[in-house]
Amino acid sequence: MRISQAFKFEAAHRLPNVPETHRCSRLHGHSYRVEVQLDGPVDPHTGFVADFFDIEKCFADIMGTLDHQCLNEVEGLENPTAENIAVWIWDRLKPGLAQLSAVRVYETADCWAEYQGR
Repeated sequence: MRISQAFKFEAAHRLPNVPETHRCSRLHGHSYRVEVQLDGPVDPHTGFVADFFDIEKCFADIMGTLDHQCLNEVEGLENPTAENIAVWIWDRLKPGLAQLSAVRVYETADCWAEYQGR
C-alpha cells in the first residue's frame, strides 16, 4: 500500500550556480508543495500504513525551518533547487519514518522533483 500526505510552505530563494542572465539567479519566491509518500503493509489493527498525524509531527520541524524563509540561508540548502530540497527533506524525515519511499517537491503546479532515496 502507498500513502501520501502533502504540505505547503512559502519561501524565497535564488539559484547561485546558474548564469547571471538566468531569471532564477535573482531572488524570487515560490508556493512550494511537498508530497511525502510511504509504502508498507496496512496494520490489521489500526488499518493504517502510518497515521497521518504522526507524519505531520515528523514534518513539523521541517516546516518551521523552511516556511517564510530564504532557503539559501538554511544550512544545507545553499543551492536550493527542487532536487536539493527533496534530498534535504528526505534526509531529515527518513530517520523518523522508516516507510518513507519518496519526497516530491513542487516549485510550481507544473514543475517538480522527486527523490526516492539513495
